[in-house]
Amino acid sequence: MTQNELTELTMMLKDKGLTVAFAESCTAGMLASEMVKAKGSSDVLKGSLVVYQPEAKKKLLGVKQDTLDLYTAESQQVTNEMVMGLKKALNADISIATTGLAGEGASENSEKPVGTMFVSILYDGKAEEFREVFQGNSLSIRKQLTDYIFEKLKGVVEEHYER
Repeated sequence: MTQNELTELTMMLKDKGLTVAFAESCTAGMLASEMVKAKGSSDVLKGSLVVYQPEAKKKLLGVKQDTLDLYTAESQQVTNEMVMGLKKALNADISIATTGLAGEGASENSEKPVGTMFVSILYDGKAEEFREVFQGNSLSIRKQLTDYIFEKLKGVVEEHYER
C-alpha cells in the first residue's frame, strides 16, 4: 500500500472515530511501522504488541500453553487468542492479530508451507479469520502480509462502518 493509500485509510478511520491496535508475530512491528508513515496515524493507532516468541504471546496476550501445544504458535487458534488478548490490553475499536511462517522451520509442514499466514480481525463484537499463503523470501512475505492486512482493514471499515 502506498503512503497516499495509507493516509486515505487512516483518514477514513479518523473520520469515523475508530482506533486500531495490532498484535504482531511474524510481521515483527511492520504493521505499526508502515501505519505511522500515514498522516493522522497518531489519532487512530492505539499501539502494537510485537509478540514474536510463544512466551511473549502467553505473557502479554494470555495465549494458553494448551493452545500452543495443540495447534503450534503459527496457527489460527493462537491468532484468535492473540486478538482477544489484544482487545483486553488496548481496547481498540478494531484489533488485528497475525502469526505465520515467514521462514523455514517452526511448525512448517506439507499442509502449512513457508508463507502460510494467519490473521484475526476483531471489531464490534465480530471476529473474522483469514489464512493466506504468500510466496517469496521472509521480507517479501511480511510485506505482502502487511499490505494484505491493510486491505482487509479497509474492507472492514468500508463494509461495516459506512453508515
